[in-house]
Amino acid sequence: MMRVTYEIVPHDGGWAYRLDGVYSETFASHAEAVEAARIVTQEQQVGGESAEISFQDENGKWHEEYSDGGDRPEAVILDLYEEPKHPAV
Repeated sequence: MMRVTYEIVPHDGGWAYRLDGVYSETFASHAEAVEAARIVTQEQQVGGESAEISFQDENGKWHEEYSDGGDRPEAVILDLYEEPKHPAV
């Protein structure tokens, strides 16, 4: 099974999730970015209908494939951010 990893990262003065170097919109808080990534990972794993797919490769050659609508990748969130520790007052 294929695995895709959404990373939670600081971005443009806020937070975003990133997949393969592509950023989501910027969210004001870390928590909002995590929630958005959670929603995306759930949607990523919803199966669709099986279908025959035709596509052209970079050399101009056409290919035909069968796509099983239930063959979805495992989607995970990688969040290495830790809340700052505040000293006891």
